Amino acid sequence: MPARILVIDDESQITRVLRAALSAQGFDVRTANEPEEGLLLFRDWAPDLVITDLMMPGMSGVEVCRAIRTHSATPIVVLSVRDHERSKIEALDAGADDYVTKPFAIQELLARVRAHLRRAPERTTAAIEAGDFKLDAEGHAITVQGKPIHLTPKEFDLLLHLARHAGKVITHRALLTAVWGAQSAHQPEYLRVFVGQLRKKLEAETGKQYIQTEPWVGYRFMPEGWSGNEE
Repeated sequence: MPARILVIDDESQITRVLRAALSAQGFDVRTANEPEEGLLLFRDWAPDLVITDLMMPGMSGVEVCRAIRTHSATPIVVLSVRDHERSKIEALDAGADDYVTKPFAIQELLARVRAHLRRAPERTTAAIEAGDFKLDAEGHAITVQGKPIHLTPKEFDLLLHLARHAGKVITHRALLTAVWGAQSAHQPEYLRVFVGQLRKKLEAETGKQYIQTEPWVGYRFMPEGWSGNEE
């Protein structure tokens, strides 16, 4: 599978350039223009490498590094227009693996990204088994009550994210950010369509309802299903 790279930068031009350059190299790329959204994506998407700006409104890149390092050793490359020794030391002490000063040569950044990915442990994703469901994230395969179900790639990504948080309410914004990226966080019509399609496919096989609507908040996935009626 292609390596996953998360880019966090409040400058939209930077995220667009990096998305294009990294995608052209075959990487799976997601971007966030706000640090908080970036950390949400990090938690839910589990990237193989993070590129983050150092100076951002609200939460700084140093704080992003510290938040990631509380539970992950994922490589972090920090970008900044500040070329001061103190800034570099602060970022590295917070857990960054590398420091690149803006403006930078894209080929140099790509070389550093490849080098860090070579040293990073290979990503493995175990199958999820819960209630009536078994999901193989690597193989993009799903069975419900032992029967294989065909889902589109986005339907599968949506169900996988729900299954990873089974029994918990996941907000519209969190689902949109995790599945479609931060740029889609305010487009709930995506969710209505895809949740509707998922419900039809899953309930057609078992007669059970698995995705519960929490009005004005989000959705809750119940892998055992229930037989109630819902709009």
